[in-house]
Amino acid sequence: MNKNLLLAAIGAAVLGLGASAAYAGTLDDVKAKGFVQCGVNGSNLAGFGAQDSSGNWTGLDVDLCKAVAAAVFGDATKVKYTPLSAKDRFPALQSGEVDMLARNTTWSASRDSQLGFDFRAINYYDGQGFMVTKALNVKSALELSGAAVCVQSGTTTELNLADYFKANGMEYKPVVFEKQEEVDAAYQAGRCDVYTTDQSGLYSIRLSLANPDDHVILPEIISKEPLGPAVRQNDSKWFDVVSFAHYAMVTAEDFGITQANLDEMVKSENPDIKRFLGEEKDQTIGKDLGLDEKWAYNIIKAVGNYGESFERNVGTGSPLKIQRGLNALWSKGGLQYAPPIR
Repeated sequence: MNKNLLLAAIGAAVLGLGASAAYAGTLDDVKAKGFVQCGVNGSNLAGFGAQDSSGNWTGLDVDLCKAVAAAVFGDATKVKYTPLSAKDRFPALQSGEVDMLARNTTWSASRDSQLGFDFRAINYYDGQGFMVTKALNVKSALELSGAAVCVQSGTTTELNLADYFKANGMEYKPVVFEKQEEVDAAYQAGRCDVYTTDQSGLYSIRLSLANPDDHVILPEIISKEPLGPAVRQNDSKWFDVVSFAHYAMVTAEDFGITQANLDEMVKSENPDIKRFLGEEKDQTIGKDLGLDEKWAYNIIKAVGNYGESFERNVGTGSPLKIQRGLNALWSKGGLQYAPPIR
């Protein structure tokens, strides 16, 4: 290697280290400014990230933002929300505009490695599906050859769509838009026969259509879409806080701890529950995370356990009425499983 190339390589390495160091203290930065800046869905995706006419944010992803704020500050209201499109979400996280991304985002190898993000906790196990009008009289995605399909650009959905049709020897006409609102409008205007995105999103989008009952979601799931929060790489302290905010909600459901019985459960003699709720003497879990020892208690007090959040936002207690399915606890046939908090 000649001298100029060597100097260039050293310079690039230094710049890389500098970029990593700039984000190495997000937890300290969050504490200093007094709030969590959370990137959420900018398309008002009911059940996951939506803002009402009074400016209040609700949804499964929003609850995770609140849980992180409760863990850090003991106050779930100390969150500021940044609505982001599918295209804008990654630059916003990379640049430091947001501290975390909780925007129905799929964990994939390329996003983990190429984009410089870290994923771990999965707050919704999903898969890509298809929605059509009942008038089309289609019962299966395998009957969609030749159909015009509305899809949003800048998502894993485009590649999954192409792969599915190619694998099944079918043709299709992609109708591609950058913004979800444009895809919604095109589908409702009849510019395409099919709407494809994560199945959870289809349930939400169907509610916003003029006549929801005129549309049906087909049974096929054509991909794995583990949706969860993302943070920047090389920031393990913050990564742990965001991940264990979700795991605390899952653990609480596992223990049968709810918002309603929380203060009774504090009196439990079960050492695991005492430790989880910050009642065990000489424990250092909170300290090790950079939090108060009552961090998990504060999350459940403010947001509830995972099952409560699921039912309230997307489950049977919500307009979406999605079954728990893969998002049930591991002990009930699902995939929601938290590592021991000890």
